[in-house]
Amino acid sequence: MTESNPPFDRRLLRQRRNRAATRQGTHGFLFVEAATRLADRLADVRRDFPLALDLGAHDGPVRQALADRAPDQIGQLIETDLAEAMVRRTNGPAAVADEEALPFAANSVDLILSCCSLHWVNDLPGTLTQIQAALKPDGLFLAVLFGGETLTELRQAWLAAEAAVAGGVSPRVAPFIDLQTAAGLLQRAGFAMPVADIDRTDVTYGEALSLMRDLRDMGESNILHERRRYPTGRRTLLAAASHYQDMFAGDDGRLPATFELIFLTGWKPAATQPKPLRPGSAAARLADALDTTERPAGDLAAPKMRT
Repeated sequence: MTESNPPFDRRLLRQRRNRAATRQGTHGFLFVEAATRLADRLADVRRDFPLALDLGAHDGPVRQALADRAPDQIGQLIETDLAEAMVRRTNGPAAVADEEALPFAANSVDLILSCCSLHWVNDLPGTLTQIQAALKPDGLFLAVLFGGETLTELRQAWLAAEAAVAGGVSPRVAPFIDLQTAAGLLQRAGFAMPVADIDRTDVTYGEALSLMRDLRDMGESNILHERRRYPTGRRTLLAAASHYQDMFAGDDGRLPATFELIFLTGWKPAATQPKPLRPGSAAARLADALDTTERPAGDLAAPKMRT
């Protein structure tokens, strides 16, 4: 990927988020679920954060989840979004801001959160580097974004439909990041104690067209630069819905839609953080702690332990 040929059309993303702003309360259930899981993870961190940012805030699901799950951990939360219409629907301090060009001073923020927005960033390594720079030493970054298996059923249905009807295929569902790549990007951006882990949520629909409408009303429809630039024909659309039904319908006739959630956690390096011990520097033997006999590696005989 080069800077002159980014995968995502972020101007189109802004337009679609502006249109979707008034529909988030009805169709943003997935953001609410992801924000709840994000807030649960923050509640496990026994720290207070005087100043926090929510990058890509949509209409405020993170603020609401924090109020429900971690009401006393954050002093002030500033919400940002690429779309002005989304920012106008938030309930506290907010600003229009692009995740690819963060307008925050270095070492200025205690906590940066992001819920289901970073998967649309063209230069994710660059954005993570900016986030790390904006955090104060020992500041926390906590985010959730869609992972590689998200909408795998829809992707396969579109491929089958276009191959059958249009004689060729075009990208319809974004190539979301995988867990291993996400973990590597945290390290590359210079975060201390980086952790990337995966969760998922499965939603069922009565028909594929309902899923497509939900994605549109969430502002999550296709923004790939390489997408087809003319409207999808009715025949192709119905073929995609039919293939989805044939390939994935459950015994009850309902259609699953997979949403894979990748959670990222990292800390801004600080001198006060714990450091890993040098190999061989332990002051006590593990065998002594377990009250057992130390055996060479590769010895398959199980050690006898006192019970």
